[in-house]
Amino acid sequence: MTARSILFDSAEAGIAPEPAAFRDLNLDQIVAAVTLGRAEYDLAPFFHAPLRSTDLIAYRQDIFRELQRNPVTDDIKAFSRRMVSARVHLDQADKRHYPLQQERWFLSAAEHYCTAVNELAAALSATELKSRGLIAFRDYLTGYAGSPSFQTLMAETTRLTADLAGVHYRLHLKGNRITVSRYDAEPDYSAEIEHIFARFKQGAAKDYRIPVTSSPDLNHVEAGILDRVAMLYPDSFAALADFRTRHTGFVDPAVAGFDREVQFYLAYLEYLAPLEAAGLPFCYPEVSESKTIQATSTFDLALADKLVRDGVQVVRNDFALTDPERIIVVTGPNQGGKTTFARTFGQLHHLAALGLPVPGTAARLYLFDQVFTHFEKEESPQDLRGKLQDDLVRIHDVLRQATGQSIVIMNEIFASTTLHDALRLGRRVLAEIVERDLLCVCVTFVDELASVSRTTVSMVSTVDPGDSPNRTYVLVRRPADGLAYAATIASKHRLGYEQLKGRLSR
Repeated sequence: MTARSILFDSAEAGIAPEPAAFRDLNLDQIVAAVTLGRAEYDLAPFFHAPLRSTDLIAYRQDIFRELQRNPVTDDIKAFSRRMVSARVHLDQADKRHYPLQQERWFLSAAEHYCTAVNELAAALSATELKSRGLIAFRDYLTGYAGSPSFQTLMAETTRLTADLAGVHYRLHLKGNRITVSRYDAEPDYSAEIEHIFARFKQGAAKDYRIPVTSSPDLNHVEAGILDRVAMLYPDSFAALADFRTRHTGFVDPAVAGFDREVQFYLAYLEYLAPLEAAGLPFCYPEVSESKTIQATSTFDLALADKLVRDGVQVVRNDFALTDPERIIVVTGPNQGGKTTFARTFGQLHHLAALGLPVPGTAARLYLFDQVFTHFEKEESPQDLRGKLQDDLVRIHDVLRQATGQSIVIMNEIFASTTLHDALRLGRRVLAEIVERDLLCVCVTFVDELASVSRTTVSMVSTVDPGDSPNRTYVLVRRPADGLAYAATIASKHRLGYEQLKGRLSR
């Protein structure tokens, strides 16, 4: 049994999102923030592997719930710290030059490892668990901790550590000569000398000691002393060398796998903690093959992380699609939260497919096979295609690859052409999406696209009531009419109704 079959069975993983789509949705920012400080675990691949099984998604959700509410989480974190120490000591053993030093570092690594396994096995056995994943690992760890191989490793580690703790020796320095001999409980005169000279002490004295830098490496003098100590205790040091030879690779693959993969859960929960403390809600979405979807009080996770750190309030939005609705067309003034909404839609579905808690008080989301995005990109001097041609080629590629289970998110398509051409091309693209029954979010400046089909619903980003041009970043479900945008432009140029009336009455 491996840990991968316990926490991360990815046999039914979906298609990894395209790098461009990952960036468009700011998922790369989320992953970078979640995995910060955990580079040794290489967690990023886990976030690129959405699942295609609702059972596996529920399996992971149960583990998250367990780790959120169960005090055993602290024991798992303590286990991980012990495993870090074990890896550090193993790394030091590989880096050292002197065999005796290598062997002692190796023994210390085994000591940390045995303690980690024993303590976590005891904690899991004494805890009532509900998630299938942690129950399966508890059963495995209990069996492993009681196995002859581990019991032998632990017994030898304990015995050899105690044996080496009993190694004492004397150094006799005369000129450039150092004599190393056994320490046979000769009297220690240091305390008596301190007592005798204490009477001459007159207040604080200047400290003439020279600080010595500590290094794990031995110099030639230290190495020579250690060699001679080993000659004085041949049995102990022979056992140390034999221990390393016989127990190379002592770390169980399943235990190491659990240590790595549980970080996926712990890192994400730690990432959410300050957001929850700021009052933002998270929920476990219902994920199914139904295209009737909804989310309540949701938000862009990457943006929320920045806003909370800056002390800025996070605006939340709702959305819903019921049969036969499939496409959300988002219109409204620039800088009004339209692109943020599109990113939110994509983030929610990707995070849900990983089995993660998602932003919002409640969510019912679709089990997709792949998310495709078309966001505006900067023109490159090396690209000989025009902006419109580039849009057409990219949209064609998206539609060529998309299946009936895909999600398509388009942001400001055909913005470089005339309104007439943008409307004509937009209708063609949406007609293709409708025919394929795809879920889609389309952010556009063309209001007419919001009513091209009975499968299309309109959402509009709003501004403050009256003449104020301030965006609310709240999106509401209503027909696109361009009035909010026009009012914003008029107010910006002091041409709003109340402004004009005031100026004319002077």
